[in-house]
Amino acid sequence: MKLKFSNLFQVPLLKRLDVYIIKKFLGTYFFAIALIISIAVVFDMNENLDKFTDKGATWYAIITEYYLNFIPYFSNLFSPLFVFISVIFFTSKLAENSEIIAMFSTGMSFKRLMRPYMISAGLIALLTYFLGAFIIPRGSEVRLNFEDQYKKKKKVDYVHNVQMEVADGVIAYIERYEDYNKTGYRFSLDKFVDKKLVSHLTARRVVYDTLSANKEQWQLRDYMIRELEGNHEIIKRGDKLDTILHIQPRDFLISKGQQETMTSPELKSYVERQKERGFANIKEFEIEYHKRIAMSFASFILTTIGLSLSSRKTKGGMGLHLGIGLALSFSYILFQTISATFAVNANLPPVIAVWIPNILYAGIAVYLYHKAPK
Repeated sequence: MKLKFSNLFQVPLLKRLDVYIIKKFLGTYFFAIALIISIAVVFDMNENLDKFTDKGATWYAIITEYYLNFIPYFSNLFSPLFVFISVIFFTSKLAENSEIIAMFSTGMSFKRLMRPYMISAGLIALLTYFLGAFIIPRGSEVRLNFEDQYKKKKKVDYVHNVQMEVADGVIAYIERYEDYNKTGYRFSLDKFVDKKLVSHLTARRVVYDTLSANKEQWQLRDYMIRELEGNHEIIKRGDKLDTILHIQPRDFLISKGQQETMTSPELKSYVERQKERGFANIKEFEIEYHKRIAMSFASFILTTIGLSLSSRKTKGGMGLHLGIGLALSFSYILFQTISATFAVNANLPPVIAVWIPNILYAGIAVYLYHKAPK
């Protein structure tokens, strides 16, 4: 018997049951987000609204700059919790109504039942990664600026004794940099060739050009350049000089939460650039970069655990499943925080620290999958 190619396209990729489960999964997921984040917003308003208004924040700014960015940030942050709750909630309901037993009685395997769950988890993983890597960082920048102005000051306004390698063999030094006027004082730039000093530039001030399209545009004020050629020395002086320096204020003004305001491509570029310069304080940036990928992948692991737990009809019903699911999801988030702390304080490689919870819970998922009703 020959199978015609035309017959292949008559077989639907998603059957009615698949569509039903996907709708239930995603509908419960977004409902859980709306419910829990609404409660979180109410508690946050109760705690912070007086602080905002006392410091002069308008209602328009509170809503558009803070809460419209607060909601997506925390929704994405606790996405694993929402995935777990969603799977356990509606799957337990299916089990209580004997719908899963009916599916198995038709000859459907547990592996086949997982298909719509994995499709839903894949959609959630793509959504959370895209939001976390490209969209939410822009909103986080606005939210953190709002918090810095009306809640609690987190930004670093100045820094002393900045010394960085801005290019191969080129060392920059700033005695003091003040962010409010984008000005560094007592700036020097030394260029070395074969470990010999060939150029020494000094400037009383160096000003970062925020209006330029080039993000590395600076202006030197009251500068002097000494070019060393053997026993000869050429000196140039001037009042102003526009120049490109491969350095930006954010390279040395590191504020709390700054890594959350960068997109994933920006984080990757920043980490690589800082490593080339020998800058050590970048662990939190590496953790943030790898965490966005790991958190998205966690959707598949937690979906497998949730389905394996709640597909069996038990005496405890949905309450028991929800209790176990909440305990596991909160322990996952807690374990991820602990492992990230080890990366910062115990010199554990960030990529390993971030993926340890996924590896551990993947083992739990495999065990529960084998124990699930077939």
